Amino acid sequence: MSKTKKVFNTSLFLRVLSYAKPYNKKLYTAIVLAICIALITPIRPVLIQQTIDKYITLNWQNTVILITILQIGILCVETVIRFYFTYITSWLGQHVIKDIRVQVYHKVLHLNLRQYDATPIGTLTTRTINDIEAINDIFADGIIPIIADLLSIIIVIIIMCTFSWQLTLAALLPFPIIMIATYYFKESVNKSFGKVRNAVANLNSFVQEHIGGMQVIQAFAAESKEYNKFVAINTTHKNANIKAILAYSIFFPIVEIVLALSIALMVWKGAAIPVSGGIIVLFILLLNSIFRPLRVIADKFNVIQMGMVASERVFAVLDNTDTTSDTAVSHTTPTTIQGKVHFEQVAFGYSAAVPVLRNVTFTIPQGHTVAIVGATGSGKTTIISLLNRLYTVTSGSITIDDVSINAYPIAVLRKHIGIVLQDVYLFNDTIYNNLTLHNTAIPKEQVIAAAKLIGIHDFIMQLPSNYGYTVMERGATLSVGQRQLLCFARVLLYNPTILVLDEATSSVDTQSEQLIQHAIDALIQDRTAIIIAHRLSTIQKADTIIVLDQGKVVEMGNHTQLMQSGGAYAKLIHMQAVVS
Repeated sequence: MSKTKKVFNTSLFLRVLSYAKPYNKKLYTAIVLAICIALITPIRPVLIQQTIDKYITLNWQNTVILITILQIGILCVETVIRFYFTYITSWLGQHVIKDIRVQVYHKVLHLNLRQYDATPIGTLTTRTINDIEAINDIFADGIIPIIADLLSIIIVIIIMCTFSWQLTLAALLPFPIIMIATYYFKESVNKSFGKVRNAVANLNSFVQEHIGGMQVIQAFAAESKEYNKFVAINTTHKNANIKAILAYSIFFPIVEIVLALSIALMVWKGAAIPVSGGIIVLFILLLNSIFRPLRVIADKFNVIQMGMVASERVFAVLDNTDTTSDTAVSHTTPTTIQGKVHFEQVAFGYSAAVPVLRNVTFTIPQGHTVAIVGATGSGKTTIISLLNRLYTVTSGSITIDDVSINAYPIAVLRKHIGIVLQDVYLFNDTIYNNLTLHNTAIPKEQVIAAAKLIGIHDFIMQLPSNYGYTVMERGATLSVGQRQLLCFARVLLYNPTILVLDEATSSVDTQSEQLIQHAIDALIQDRTAIIIAHRLSTIQKADTIIVLDQGKVVEMGNHTQLMQSGGAYAKLIHMQAVVS
């Protein structure tokens, strides 16, 4: 089956160029400089020809000196123009990719979490960094430099024809060879670079995922197997680069050979006409002015093509509509939350084929504490994710204070819902910044007060630099219990109306759990609290306990009522008692 040839996507190219619109002044300046470069290129060769044919033969030494000074001046002007041309095109490219990268990251921040469930983090990293960098090359090394090179070639050929169309025809006879070589070179390098791009994405995904999971790899002695996988991916990357290098190694010598052949044909024709020595020198210099950009013009076309491939991937992220839509703020938009929560016939599944929640209905009165229990996979954490609008319900509705959660601006909703997760995440930053999340409106006294309430202040003060101590990514330098306590202090600091504890005490030791339980008792006063726990002993004081089984509410009541009924909750209590 024959492959369909990829056609240049004009609309995609115009979309890339549209990002240069805010910088039109720089873009037009670069184009003007490209024209200046094209016009100034043949001046020095023509002056050299005039010097040889007129002034040297006539022994006009003073004129020769003046022309030499003039050439030095023109060379300086050309150097300055080329400097500004290179600077402006690079400046333009950097500003364009800055704007695109900001847009992409903004989009990434607002994608629904299901996108992260289906997309490797390394792939998004590649889109945000490597692929956007390739778009920069369209401006810095692609379209505008190609315009300058093509203009130079056209003007040089016109100058050559002005002096001798016969010599020009003879010199350009080998050009079909270079055109054919350029075509095959461009196709070969384009394929190789496409493989390089894919290999880079695979390398980023592999390295990021496996460094994050290094503890698992080492714990199961899987270093050799994972090393071999990395070697295979890296070998693919190397082979793709080598094929591109091979194409360069063949193409550049062909260009030199064709240049030599053009000069030879031109000299042969010049001897037959005949022409002056100055004309021969002029044509040799002008031919070099043609072949110099030809050496790189095919490569620049590849730069554009690779930038287009990269831009297609980047725009796929920007065009992703699976985002959490925010509510437009109006005079009727709720700005505060009291804490009454109601789920009505809520159904949800991470995929259409596998439902997680099935027609879940319950109400949490304002200020009440509700515990949600059930076996692993019963949908406990999913309820929290839906409440916080991290995912969107498949059917049914969720309201807070009798208002749909979709009516609240996301910032308002999430400001009033504080969550402590079982999977603690701390950034590679100071303890202070991890607690405040860089919110400068929170005074340090408030941070210390929250830490004292949790009972972690004394531990922090024992660390080097205290609150300025930098924890490693995910808090690797701290124990699981210490990380959990810091996250609990972080939630306390934001003083939420609704408190959610998702297995918040499952990973801490008995002493730390006692500290947290003491803080919880104080914190849940006059707040709506939702507690998800495997340790059922920690939720017996809850006003209401909801028991989930395979995504359905099977029991609801307080501890005493559920124990007396002898249903699913009583069985869970009995099983934990037997295990302990």
